[in-house]
Amino acid sequence: MQTTLQPEARVIPATSTSPLLDVRNIEVVYDDVILVLRGLSMEVPKGAIVALLGANGAGKSTTLKAISGLLKTEDGEVTRGEIMFDGERIDGTDPDRIVRRGIFQVMEGRRIVADMTCQENLRLGAFTRRDGEVSSDIDMVYDYFPRLKERTGLAGYLSGGEQQMLAIGRALMARPKMILMDEPSMGLSPLLVKEVFAIIKKINRDLGVTILLVEQNARAALSVASHGYIMEQGKVVLDGTADELRDNEDVKEFYLGGAGDQRKSFKNLKSFKRRKRWL
Repeated sequence: MQTTLQPEARVIPATSTSPLLDVRNIEVVYDDVILVLRGLSMEVPKGAIVALLGANGAGKSTTLKAISGLLKTEDGEVTRGEIMFDGERIDGTDPDRIVRRGIFQVMEGRRIVADMTCQENLRLGAFTRRDGEVSSDIDMVYDYFPRLKERTGLAGYLSGGEQQMLAIGRALMARPKMILMDEPSMGLSPLLVKEVFAIIKKINRDLGVTILLVEQNARAALSVASHGYIMEQGKVVLDGTADELRDNEDVKEFYLGGAGDQRKSFKNLKSFKRRKRWL
């Protein structure tokens, strides 16, 4: 009897130059009819911070959910293309198995468990682990976020910034190879945004954790990222190093505060038309 391999069983040998994450021309459909991502491709090198930028509705959060397997919870599906992580295909794999392979998503809006303490939330992040070093890793998280050690009450009473710190700390408890961060600056004051992004950069530097960062605050994201992608209408329309994007006149105008209140679209620009392979 002929059998077929499941997507997760297909393995491509990793090389020293292979990206840790390789998203190849994927399409995502919700409810069998709503096409959200249209031929999206991107790479994330091991140990890097990569920013995924774009306006509301561009498909950034959907991209993260496609990688982490959470599309299934929203009747979404990758219908074309493939997602490779560390040399293995993961699209179609259950979310808990993706966590065990080393990907942890920090959801938009934090999504901490409000009626648990900080320590209980952190232990929840280690649910896939079977080693005896959970307590030492909690101490490590407290080293990065000293305020969390001082908070002994329920997590629901934490400030917005402290909840974001707890969400990032919970991700670290899984000992991930890669963290997907969805809008970590949402709802935070400018001072806290600066603090959170400094900690993100420190975690990447100290622990070597690869980070894919979805963010509307392009200036903050590009301050810590080495490379960036810009999305519109479910497609990548521009990419480059962080320096290249910061110096790009179109990016300055549309994403770094140079356009006032009149945000335009990349669709009418020559730089967008040159990327027409994504159309």
